[in-house]
Amino acid sequence: MMTIKNLKAEEIRKSILQLAIQGKLVKQDPNDEPASELVKRIYAEKQKLIKEGKIKKDKNESYIFKGDDNCYYEKIGNNEPVKLEDLPFDIPDNWAWVRLNDIIHIQTGASFKKEQSTQEAKDGLIRVLRGGNILPFQYSLKSDDLYIPQELVSDDIILRRNDLITPAVTSLENIGKIAVINTELSNTTAGGFVYIFRPYFNNVIMSDLIADFVSSSAYLSMMKDITKKSGQAFYNMNKEKLLQLYFPIAPFAEMKRIVDKLNKCVPLVTEYSLFEEKLSKLESEFPEKLKKSILQYAIEGKLVKQDPNDEPASVLLERIKKEKERLIKEGKIKRDKSESYIYQGDDKNYYEKIQNKDTIIDSVFDIPSTWNYIRLSNVLSVARGGSPRPIQDYITNDPDGLNWIKIGDTNINSKYINSCKEKIKPSGLSKTRFVSKGDFLLTNSMSFGHPYILAIEGCIHDGWLVLSDFCNAYNKDYLYYLLSSPYVYKSFCSSVGGSVVKNLNSDKVSNTIIPLPPLSEQNRIVVKLDYIFNNLLVY
Repeated sequence: MMTIKNLKAEEIRKSILQLAIQGKLVKQDPNDEPASELVKRIYAEKQKLIKEGKIKKDKNESYIFKGDDNCYYEKIGNNEPVKLEDLPFDIPDNWAWVRLNDIIHIQTGASFKKEQSTQEAKDGLIRVLRGGNILPFQYSLKSDDLYIPQELVSDDIILRRNDLITPAVTSLENIGKIAVINTELSNTTAGGFVYIFRPYFNNVIMSDLIADFVSSSAYLSMMKDITKKSGQAFYNMNKEKLLQLYFPIAPFAEMKRIVDKLNKCVPLVTEYSLFEEKLSKLESEFPEKLKKSILQYAIEGKLVKQDPNDEPASVLLERIKKEKERLIKEGKIKRDKSESYIYQGDDKNYYEKIQNKDTIIDSVFDIPSTWNYIRLSNVLSVARGGSPRPIQDYITNDPDGLNWIKIGDTNINSKYINSCKEKIKPSGLSKTRFVSKGDFLLTNSMSFGHPYILAIEGCIHDGWLVLSDFCNAYNKDYLYYLLSSPYVYKSFCSSVGGSVVKNLNSDKVSNTIIPLPPLSEQNRIVVKLDYIFNNLLVY
């Protein structure tokens, strides 16, 4: 059995409205004038409007009554009473069933061509409220509302206080959205895809109750049953069928009590809905925020215990220096003119020695004593891709073509790039950049800084940066997690250029300061992160 704590705000609202429409929200008072007397007054007002020529007489006018057998019957014209077997629910004895046609007059709003409208408010023009102006139970006046000449609008569709407006053509989820015109509007009408409900009994209580009842679960179901799909996303509500829907009328005194009760309940549900939205947003953001927190914890050396038997990162760096010297001598990499090393001073601050000068480093966090800070360029090479142009001249279907790796070949939730859709001719190789399996690619524009590990080889355009770990300083999985961390992303953000389209500069990325743990600790961190993300968090 569903309890209130399991319900969404919208479900609670509809449940409350359903109780109201069935006469279960407030107690009945035997001293109330029965609804049948109100129906007679509404009927008299309708006849008056017919006599004045303001509305037309129904061809099949009917009335509904309750028989001695406690069943409801409907008399249509001079026909014998017809038993109503399809009423949606029971109502209290002092209530009455009517057709919607018995209590309101429905009109369609103004029709006009686009060239007949303007968005500029001027004397002699009529503002048009369309579907987008209709909110649940209220309307909004918008800055992009249209205005049309007065001659296109008949007096009877100028909106009045206590009118109601609802979309006649709308999406499925917006069927039944209805607004009460609760103020005097001057020179305002509804559009041609909007229905105007005008109660014969012009009273704010009646209008509010119609809006509440139409928004109930039972009524929404009835309204959906009389709509016809128009195109791919829109539904037309049949006016004639709408007028024939059954509607429960309460004694007027009870109507007041129902409206008072709803006015107390609905704000509470609205407040609950706001908390629900905040909670939903928190729940949707929580996994990603938690993931970022865990990654940050990992790159600060706080996720796994340090092992005093681990070879410290400083020893690894000495081997990397020797390896770099070998690669420089062989001409495979170039010497960094401003090569530096980072150390921690006696005052616990981090310093960088560049060309015999010491510079204090800001915006870094403390790391374990077995770790080191380095510039990314100390262990990785960073280069930008390139595109042969015009690229259309180089695209080929030849099996011997080179993989042409584009950002469209990625999945935001994927760690690897496993395939690509296009190839380029080998003749374009000199104008682009070749990348190998195991290299890292970084998006360098728009949604910049997202890392991918290459599981294929090929060529990349200038929307990519490629990072190659020429010294094997990092476990590849650890490097992926490091490059995905909030700290590194924030560092990339501080280095982007461009006023409109942000681009990562390869030189600035090379200068990013990153922590280097011992290789054995990197391996332990990867095992722990893999376990957390594969078993505890689902992405």
